[in-house]
Amino acid sequence: MTRDPKKSDVERDIDDNLRKVYREMVEQEVPDRFRDLLDKLRQSEQNGDPEAKE
Repeated sequence: MTRDPKKSDVERDIDDNLRKVYREMVEQEVPDRFRDLLDKLRQSEQNGDPEAKE
């Protein structure tokens, strides 16, 4: 990654920290409760549940 010479050290530090936090968030697994909810939604859609499509 190349550094922009126009940015101050503080701006570069902020950029680096934001990238780090974003990367950590993206790498986290989806919590079980969300996976369970998604599975229920998929099952409802496959069974033709009209409320699941709204």
